[in-house]
Amino acid sequence: MSTLTGLERAMERFGGSLLARFRHKEPVELIEALHKECDDHIVVCSESRTVVPNAYDVELAEFAHEELERNGGRIDQVLTDSLLRHGEKQGYEWAGPLTVHVTRSPDLPNGRYRVASAVMQHVRAGAFQH
Repeated sequence: MSTLTGLERAMERFGGSLLARFRHKEPVELIEALHKECDDHIVVCSESRTVVPNAYDVELAEFAHEELERNGGRIDQVLTDSLLRHGEKQGYEWAGPLTVHVTRSPDLPNGRYRVASAVMQHVRAGAFQH
């Protein structure tokens, strides 16, 4: 039984056209880059606790962003779900609520995407009081 979401299936279906545009790299490369960004920024707190950043920014080339949006919608949710599964598999603890924010960018060093992460600070409930 397949556990792929609609957007993941769309990414596979349109992989052929994206493949050519990503200079012969699989669209899966983006998900792998996101996982690597997570893995590269672990903080080992103890034998049983490994913390990773919780805020990820993914910049996509305009053509890739448009193609993925046109063929499945919520790119950010698919990437968040994939990263969440990766973190669970690795036994990671998120530094806070996990978010993946996807934007378009006309200026990317590799012409395809850029991935960055950070620890988003927690907002105390008291900060919302008037």
